[in-house]
Amino acid sequence: MVNGTAIFPLLNTEPVVIALMDDHPAIVVTDGFHITQPLELNFKEPSYYNFKLVCAISDLQLLGGFFLLAFLYLLGFFTGFFLLKLLSFTPILLFLFWYYINRRNFLRLVPVR
Repeated sequence: MVNGTAIFPLLNTEPVVIALMDDHPAIVVTDGFHITQPLELNFKEPSYYNFKLVCAISDLQLLGGFFLLAFLYLLGFFTGFFLLKLLSFTPILLFLFWYYINRRNFLRLVPVR
């Protein structure tokens, strides 16, 4: 969303090119549940800015958490230890903890160098 009025769809495969006429536009990115901090661009002449949208939890962390959850749960299921089944929920609790502690910075616009 640019200046609270214009909304542009953000696709994974294509960059978004936005022509701006204002000197100090404010850009906000949202996915419907999370919202980034407003980013104000300052420019005097036509220029280009490249940004990347990043999440606080990376895809590799999410995949690792899923495998840890599945491994601990299956280990607890086959051995019969209830404690291992309970420990299998630690990745979910850790991700929720990261989300609620880092809620304002869960989605970020990072300049690409």
